[in-house]
Amino acid sequence: MAKFGIGQGMKRLEDQRFLTGTGQYTDDLPFDGALKAFVLRSPVAHADIASLDVSAAQRAPGVKAVLTGADLAADGVKPLPCGALLKGRDGKKAVGPDYPLLVTDRVRHVGDAVALIVAETLDQARDAAELIDVEYVELPAVPGLSAVDGGATVWEAAPGNLCLDWETGDAAAVEAGFAKAAKVAELQLVNNRIVVNSIEPRGAVGVVDAATGDVTLYVSTQGPHGVRDVIAGVLDIDPAKFRCVSPDVGGGFGMKIFPYREHALVLWAAGKLGRPVKWIAERGESFVSDTQGRDHVSHARLALDADGRFLALSVDTKADLGAYLSLYGPAIPTVAGSGMLAGLYATPAIHVRVRNYFTNTLPVDAYRGAGRPEAAYLIERLVDVAAKVAGLPRDEIRRRNFIPASAMPFTTALGETYDSGDFAAHLDKALERADWAGIDARKAASAKTGKLRGIGISTYVEACGGGGPEWSDIRIEPDGTIVVPIGTRSTGQGHETAYTQLVSETFGVDNDKVRIVQGDTAAIENGAGTDGSRSLPAGGSALHMAIQSVSAKARMLAGYLLEAADADLELADGKFTVVGTDRSITLGELAAAASDPAQMPEGIEPGLEAKEMYKPAASTYPNGTHVCEVEIDPDTGIVDLVQFTVVDDFGEVVNPLLLEGQVHGGVAQGVGQALFERTVYDERAQLVTGSLMDYCLPRADNVPPVDFSMSPTRCTTNPLGVKGCGEAGAIGAPPAVINAVLDALAPAGVTDIDMPATPDSIWAAIQAARPTAAAAE
Repeated sequence: MAKFGIGQGMKRLEDQRFLTGTGQYTDDLPFDGALKAFVLRSPVAHADIASLDVSAAQRAPGVKAVLTGADLAADGVKPLPCGALLKGRDGKKAVGPDYPLLVTDRVRHVGDAVALIVAETLDQARDAAELIDVEYVELPAVPGLSAVDGGATVWEAAPGNLCLDWETGDAAAVEAGFAKAAKVAELQLVNNRIVVNSIEPRGAVGVVDAATGDVTLYVSTQGPHGVRDVIAGVLDIDPAKFRCVSPDVGGGFGMKIFPYREHALVLWAAGKLGRPVKWIAERGESFVSDTQGRDHVSHARLALDADGRFLALSVDTKADLGAYLSLYGPAIPTVAGSGMLAGLYATPAIHVRVRNYFTNTLPVDAYRGAGRPEAAYLIERLVDVAAKVAGLPRDEIRRRNFIPASAMPFTTALGETYDSGDFAAHLDKALERADWAGIDARKAASAKTGKLRGIGISTYVEACGGGGPEWSDIRIEPDGTIVVPIGTRSTGQGHETAYTQLVSETFGVDNDKVRIVQGDTAAIENGAGTDGSRSLPAGGSALHMAIQSVSAKARMLAGYLLEAADADLELADGKFTVVGTDRSITLGELAAAASDPAQMPEGIEPGLEAKEMYKPAASTYPNGTHVCEVEIDPDTGIVDLVQFTVVDDFGEVVNPLLLEGQVHGGVAQGVGQALFERTVYDERAQLVTGSLMDYCLPRADNVPPVDFSMSPTRCTTNPLGVKGCGEAGAIGAPPAVINAVLDALAPAGVTDIDMPATPDSIWAAIQAARPTAAAAE
């Protein structure tokens, strides 16, 4: 295989096994004698459990155990923890009720876990579950944010269902800004709840070695080290005896970061039964057991001076966290996303208040972007409203308020320091590529066919690629193979390819000489996993440091063995050559020599390997412009996305092909949220959209070809100069789509619409606006 370095659009090395069906996902792993687990889940959203009789199920054919919350309590198994119990504006910590693996007295959402059935086959476990007799005494439910103050209570410890009342920014400065405002733009909007629907459902297999006490959890996760550490605490297992393995992962999108009930349950059951225990979710089960995303209602106000410049921004958000607190749930609407409400604008004063609430719904946590898409959607929708209020073109009001490139690094009113960026440059490039100036002619042509055409802009910035440390090892084997154990975990992004390119850049080896090892806590001591678009900025930087360390040692050893000065050595094609001679030594030969202390210089440790940890000094701040053009049939409300343009600033680029693929996927998910995906709970908090028959995902023909290009500025906060790219498409797309829809609907008198802008909601909005439109004429 050919070698490729940084900047090359190399096709993914992983695709060969994925496309030929030889990938290994959790459900593909063979385990001799494995038992199958099935979770009995609540069919009601809020009820007391008056009685629970599992005796008939225990006697069913093939059943090895029927385990309940009482069994958990007897074994001292702990509940799942929340790692984000933040303090609120009153100094009080967020309300953090227990999140039990199996409930004992009360269920709090449809799908709440009541019992675990373990049998020889999955069908036997399912059949046994039908024999369990549960008497539910149904209670009034809180189905969503509109009902949090309606009298029903999810947790007694949270009066009014309030988990956390949090704020950031300067309220006094914002009040002063509004006091001198010439005009005010105001907007109420919904950020709709999302069911994640990764193509591979969650799954877990627990294996316990009774002789040694060693335990292994095989699990579809974005971060095996984090899952290991949390589940070790829940089950009181020594982490040194706990191996967590994440094989190939078919999509995560944030949802697979967290430890789940089933992770602990399969290990607990395996320990009790002395055999491996396997649980794999079915699609319908995923709808009622996976964390969900988004679900905000926000009220925003923007103060402007007479020239349309922003003076102050006030945001008040209510966020639904569901019935239980997932690992990072309270952080997503608060510390994870609110800092991005400044957008690309030099707004001098900002205040944000966020109230997190409990409801009788699935827990809500990170979903692709984790708070930053919510922030971009709010500010970019609001800026379009401000353009109307100020009487300015939508592009002009943005340019007028952008942070200039000359001001970098720039610290926003919410404390985020953008290290680099030229926002006007990517806006101008996107408008030119989208032919923004020619939209009036295209609108007129659509009108002749009875259609409504519109165009929308959104700009975005996100904080990503920062946070805690990441680790990478590298070692060169005597056969010349370069092995890279690294703490991140690919869920489809193409890590094996990108990391191989970093190795090849320095050592000049063919791709088949590089082996990337991910997803196994036995192979690498530490790892933070994959989230927040941090794999290249953090993991890649750790690998870069490890490459430099081992390269320096290899160069020193080559000079020693070849009796050559450092300046006379050239590293290329996997070997060091003395310049101007035919004397050389390969990396494999160096590794063999390094394993022999007798061949090593005095004082130098044997081995040709390095272990490095990289702690990001700051986040990266990718940014860009999305332009969406739509055509709407007013008789049906159907939206046709006719053009989508993206210009992004991702800093330096390791692999432009992988990067563009990430953007395309993110745009598709953003389009899904904007136009199709709608999670509905009825008044009893029953999940109405509980299958793909009722929950609409975007199809291939709903997403147009994306015209993608870049306008890069180098990131100054990591050694590779890269900015995270994994979430960007999902951040910029929703506001661009909805702004385009509203531009198209303006002649019909429609001034506002929430996501998802489905055909029925668009048609209804047109009908409701007809008297207004007629009066305006």
